[in-house]
Amino acid sequence: MSKSLVIVESPAKAKTINKYLGKDYVVEASIGHIMDLPKNKIGVDLTDGTFEPELIVIPGKEKVVDRLKKLAEKSSAVYLAPDPDREGEAIAAHLETQLRMVVKPSMIHRVTFNEITPKAVAAAFKQARKVDANLVDAQQTRRVLDRIVGYQISPLLWDKVRRGLSAGRVQTVAVRLIVEREREIKEFKPVEYWTIDAKLTPDPSGQEFTARFTGIDGKKATIETVGAPSVPNGDEARSIVEAAKRGKWSVRSIDRRERSRNATPPFTTSKLQQDASRQLGFNVKRTMGVAQRLYEGIELGPDGTVGLITYMRTDSTRVSPDAIQAVREYIKNKLGAKYLPAQPNAFKSKKDAQDAHEAIRPTNPELHPDQIKRFLSDEQYKLYKLIWQRFVASQMVPAVFDQTTVEVQSVSDRRYDFRVTGSIMKFDGFLKVYEEAKEAKDEDDEALKNKLPDLRDGQALKLNSVDTEQHFTEPPPRYNEASLVKVLEERGIGRPSTYSSIINTIQDREYVQKVGGGRTGRFIPTEIGLVVTDLLIENFPYIFDTKYTARLEEELDDIEDGKEKWTDLLSGFYGHFTEELAHASTHMADIKRMETPTDEKCDLCGSPLVLKWGKFGSFFACSAYDKKKKNSCTFTKENFAAKPNLTSTDSESEQEEEYCENCGRVMVLRNGPFGPFMACPGYSEDPPCKTIRRLSQKQQQKPAVPLEEKCPECGEHLVLRHGQYGEFTSCSGYPKCKYIKQNTIGMKCPLCREGEIVEKKARRGNLFYGCSRYPKCEFTANNKPVDQKCPDCGSPYLMEKTLKSGVYLTCPNNKKPASGEDEAPKKRKKKGEPETEVACTYSKRIGDAPPPEEPKPAAAKPTARTHGPVVEPEPQPA
Repeated sequence: MSKSLVIVESPAKAKTINKYLGKDYVVEASIGHIMDLPKNKIGVDLTDGTFEPELIVIPGKEKVVDRLKKLAEKSSAVYLAPDPDREGEAIAAHLETQLRMVVKPSMIHRVTFNEITPKAVAAAFKQARKVDANLVDAQQTRRVLDRIVGYQISPLLWDKVRRGLSAGRVQTVAVRLIVEREREIKEFKPVEYWTIDAKLTPDPSGQEFTARFTGIDGKKATIETVGAPSVPNGDEARSIVEAAKRGKWSVRSIDRRERSRNATPPFTTSKLQQDASRQLGFNVKRTMGVAQRLYEGIELGPDGTVGLITYMRTDSTRVSPDAIQAVREYIKNKLGAKYLPAQPNAFKSKKDAQDAHEAIRPTNPELHPDQIKRFLSDEQYKLYKLIWQRFVASQMVPAVFDQTTVEVQSVSDRRYDFRVTGSIMKFDGFLKVYEEAKEAKDEDDEALKNKLPDLRDGQALKLNSVDTEQHFTEPPPRYNEASLVKVLEERGIGRPSTYSSIINTIQDREYVQKVGGGRTGRFIPTEIGLVVTDLLIENFPYIFDTKYTARLEEELDDIEDGKEKWTDLLSGFYGHFTEELAHASTHMADIKRMETPTDEKCDLCGSPLVLKWGKFGSFFACSAYDKKKKNSCTFTKENFAAKPNLTSTDSESEQEEEYCENCGRVMVLRNGPFGPFMACPGYSEDPPCKTIRRLSQKQQQKPAVPLEEKCPECGEHLVLRHGQYGEFTSCSGYPKCKYIKQNTIGMKCPLCREGEIVEKKARRGNLFYGCSRYPKCEFTANNKPVDQKCPDCGSPYLMEKTLKSGVYLTCPNNKKPASGEDEAPKKRKKKGEPETEVACTYSKRIGDAPPPEEPKPAAAKPTARTHGPVVEPEPQPA
């Protein structure tokens, strides 16, 4: 009897599902998408308004497709089981397109499950359906939108700024938010304000507490831009202090009430990304990579591979009744009935939520994080614990606080009002398990710190001191990953499945830079990011408007729900787009390639310098340069002023693992003919995963670092550069000054007696020694020369050799191997060649052999060149 074929995206997911389905099924992985638009052209028919995409098998995926076809031919049925979202539905549709060539359409079924558990998988196969055309259309529309924008706007950037730039429909809007925030910070004008705090004790003695000034005679003292009770200047603050000191202090009123704080809903994608950033220091990509592995399954010893969480791309807080019942049983049995509400807690999803999947939760609440910790990596344990705690807490009773607000007065000629608030936790409720991370502390947090003494209305108070403090309002903070995801969600830009790719893309394209690592990292726009954003917003104000981008997301949701045809959306978009594109082409035609005049002069010809943009940012170039003239000035120099002024802690970023977007394995760094690149280690497996990500040129080549040391030839500052053979120090005035600082060993060249012996690095990375006057002097040595004469033959220098048996001083004329050195292979003597003799046998041991190096881990199996496609969130023009 033939078996049924099940196709998923990743090998990890295939392994977990295969265990649940048994021997009657064959589970294979497609390793992500198998079809996409071609890279060398736009691939969308824009002539007749059909917007028909030209989908092809992704280069490098032909063998995977052929393998799946052969397996399908032998199978009794084919089940397509990629992830339950638009992207997964598109993968299923592309698989169906290919498999229909070899099997009947009636044999192909679509199955989806929100969690990879035996019960969910079994239920999914009982409810198999056909591929949802509406979901496919929604994903295809997004892909076509991105391709149209990328391929038709990017050439304008190439012409006016520099080649290699690209425009993204959503990513440009995200960069715009960061640029606008940066300009907000630069234009911010701080406002002065003063606070007044009185330290009091119940008369005659008692516990001291601090009350803050709130107003005079019941009128609140507030500054509009500050909000909190405050005074605008120091003179007014000091006059209030003097007047308050003269008055009689007493309790004016006491308000005691019971407050409760309700449990937080289970995680959506954006909330998980925000809390993982604030509490764990995970960036968005790392969070989604770890969550993907928890979803697809972890080996739990005797229990085998188990999917630990539900699908991690969702904007819904909905939870299945079975899961609610399971967690309520856990709370009752493990925490106690007092923590269990009478009815399950219900939460509303946000207005524009798709609500296609449940909230992110553990598949089994009984699997406590500490119980399975030994099977998880550190980051898997931390993220699973965060998800588990949030879900369990979501079905617990509220936390209860006793809050006391005390109004204090100082009465002299006028009444000066002060206030203090204190809270005491009466019952911890859901806080026993989980407390939400916050971007900044609020009044509740401050109130919990205040421990108030027993007070009563009208009670006299003793004044210990009144202090005033000057403050200035601060500009809004730069976005970090958590706050950027939050604002994208609030403004409706992108969807849960796109937040990670948006943040990765704007960094990969070097439009923004992350300063600092982990939870402290903040985004600042790069110089090229500012230039490109201004140019695009000026010429495409409608397409790159934040509200229009959000409205497009709503229309994509309507396509998914079957309320709108995908061609109608594209027709409306393309109408606006062609108008702006025509305007931009005309308007930008009058703009000269982006050059900014400067007051600096060329070091070679004295002409003014202009600021230009290249592969590695901005640089100064001579305005007299003309590529049509052979002898025009070609002087350039780096623009060090444009480089951000980072502290040592800012420049340090966490070395985080990167996960394959197709199969979830940890990517490895490899070198190819075109430089280093990140590759999936699953290339050698069957079927192979050929995902790679090329490193940008900035990632491959580090910028020059200015040094305090001056050039001995021209007096300019030296810079530390990174070249083909490693680091070297040279003059910043290049090419006018070509000084390169070399690593000398403190010895004159024994051949020419003029140059210095310097340490050099060969093409393969091996060290050797040569004369600083090369090529005038061609002295070289593989071993370090030592400034001592040979006692046997009188050679002007000896050489230091490090062998297995020790460190030796040998004569350069000694061709015989020292003790512990392998014999050199004997060469066959040519006919007529004279016999050679050892001219000198001097060799002296001067030290012990170095300790053996620890064995290095086996290197990953290298791949041939760079196989497979680069998975990119948005297209780039050819």
